[in-house]
Amino acid sequence: MKKTLNVAMIGGGFMGRAHSNAWKKVNTFFDAPYLANLKVIVGSSTRLEDFAEKWGYEEVSYDWREVMHRPDIDIVSIGTPTYMHREMAIEAAKNGKHIVCEKPCALSYRECREMADAANGSGVVHYLNHNYRRVPAVAYAKQLIDEGRIGQIYHWRGAYLQDWIMDPDFPLTWHLRSDRAGAGVLFDLGSHAVDLARFLIGEPKSVTSIQKTFIEERPLPGANAATFSKGSSEGPKQMGKVDVDDAAFMLLEFENGALGSVETSRFACGRKNFNDFEVYGSKGAIKFNFERMNELQFFDFTDPLAEQGYKTILCTEGVHPYVSAWWPCGHLIGYEHTFVNAFYDFLLAIGGKKGIKPDLNDGAAIFRVLDAARKSSKEGRRVEISEIQ
Repeated sequence: MKKTLNVAMIGGGFMGRAHSNAWKKVNTFFDAPYLANLKVIVGSSTRLEDFAEKWGYEEVSYDWREVMHRPDIDIVSIGTPTYMHREMAIEAAKNGKHIVCEKPCALSYRECREMADAANGSGVVHYLNHNYRRVPAVAYAKQLIDEGRIGQIYHWRGAYLQDWIMDPDFPLTWHLRSDRAGAGVLFDLGSHAVDLARFLIGEPKSVTSIQKTFIEERPLPGANAATFSKGSSEGPKQMGKVDVDDAAFMLLEFENGALGSVETSRFACGRKNFNDFEVYGSKGAIKFNFERMNELQFFDFTDPLAEQGYKTILCTEGVHPYVSAWWPCGHLIGYEHTFVNAFYDFLLAIGGKKGIKPDLNDGAAIFRVLDAARKSSKEGRRVEISEIQ
């Protein structure tokens, strides 16, 4: 009989739903070494009881600190706004709880480093949920690179584009406040792009960045305003200042000599979740776009000239990473599956079967790049990553 690990989910919003769904499904589709049990949902919403009933949590709590000290809790799954991550992760580590933490990791490199040091010192398993690594097509792209099919890598081109705040009447939610989010798309979307760049290419050496805020004032949020949702408001609008970036561009030089670019924006009309990258090497190239997440485009430069051209690989075969746990070939998977794939790897890591990446150490490495980018934009110069301490 497999041992059961009790999960405390902190946060009942977008990420609370995504995590809860993954914890419910991980043992149904994967042969994990442990059984995950939804023990307690922690939050502040007046509808938390409804959330618990819907997702199958045994208990509700409004005090995350009290939950951290409970001996019956094995895993803490953090799905709160970014400014809460540091304190929660450190407290979880102090109490010997394994940690799943949403991205962005924290508000700065130093905060991330504190979180990683606490987790490393406690001996717990810790995972930072950059879930796009667990898209089968992305994992297969990594396999192609590691096998040498792309050759020496020359260029990385990343773009993460959305359009959900283009309406000037979209309210000043926590994503648009530096005290809650740290930065705008630089952290929210840029952290994903930098994680994929590190995963596929290597460590950045330097960065040059420019950032821009297009709409500098927005209405204060009314009832039910949340990520991707305006909510509702009554009466005259009260305005607040936007103090984070709406768009952020980066030019990167990697330690292995490759060059890269990253474009992030929430003002790219028509782009809903356009997480896109291209890798160009001496033997070939690959291209991925999350809006067509089951596909990977591959160009083999070693093919005969008359046969060269991009081919589209439908990454739904059992030989592709994670796919054998899901549906027959050609039956597509979606966003939610990346979380389930990740939590399976997390349970394997707790069981000592394999390590898991990215962890909070990777979170610190990502934020060294992002803090360097912020410094570059502020000072108008190229910044070496080593300058961030």
